[in-house]
Amino acid sequence: MLWGFDGVVLTPRLYNLDVGFVVFILHLIPFVIMNLFLYREYKNLSRFTRTDYLILFLVAFLGGAVGTLSIVKALFLLNFKHLTVVVLLQKLQPVFAIVLATIILKERIRKDYAIWASIAIISGYFLTFGIKLPDFHTGSNTIYAVLFALLAAFSFGSSTVFSKKILQKYSFKTATFYRYGITVLIMLLFVSFTSEFSQFNLITKQNWLIFLIIAFTTGSGAIFLYYYGLKKVKAIFATICELFFPISAIFFDYIFNHNVLSVVQWISAAIMIFAIVNLNVGNTRRIHNAVNCKIKDIHTDS
Repeated sequence: MLWGFDGVVLTPRLYNLDVGFVVFILHLIPFVIMNLFLYREYKNLSRFTRTDYLILFLVAFLGGAVGTLSIVKALFLLNFKHLTVVVLLQKLQPVFAIVLATIILKERIRKDYAIWASIAIISGYFLTFGIKLPDFHTGSNTIYAVLFALLAAFSFGSSTVFSKKILQKYSFKTATFYRYGITVLIMLLFVSFTSEFSQFNLITKQNWLIFLIIAFTTGSGAIFLYYYGLKKVKAIFATICELFFPISAIFFDYIFNHNVLSVVQWISAAIMIFAIVNLNVGNTRRIHNAVNCKIKDIHTDS
């Protein structure tokens, strides 16, 4: 729900600043605050293996830098219109996560995965464009926003895969601390090369207020809660709980921006979410069956 509020109400109101600079500050402020309480996390620098460093870098690069840059750019392009569509398209993350697992882990895409993923993608199209064909000649930013939203979905989906892997070894506090820390370093290089430090002169009092609200609530606060939950709960419960993200986005977009989805978009959103839930349910069952078979093998060997 915090992410839904952020995507619809908070981040779009930073539109007067450059995207890269916004992402840099959104990570810098929470990381500085974290250092006041989590400075002992630096001891883990000597514990990390090369693989740990690589995974943490990928989490920060994909989820922190590329993913956040893409979704913020998408939100900025829409000028407070169709924000719900962009947020809902983010829910295609599991589709990309499965593709990534197939490429990296050499897992075979099962028939039911392909079916539900296809339904989710097709529904995402109708959610975006309705029953009309996309018009590339209108000068509308919607198409570009959609492409950035899909890139964000791929990046966040990939980051989730690597985040889950790092959480198998370290605490949610460690994962959050280094995700933000490494992202700050990446975005510092980005901002340096793009010469965006002059943006400090353009920050208004309202911008600073929104930055601080995001830092304590929808930013690092939400990530802490997410990683804590991701480490504790089963995947199927996490999937159901994450549905509050798009549902809250629809609610906040209506309350604050008076935007309402059309009938076709409502139906498409419902079908897409249903398909994504089935993707996750199928994946959870497969993991549980694999674990049970492994336990039976161990008992048989004993």
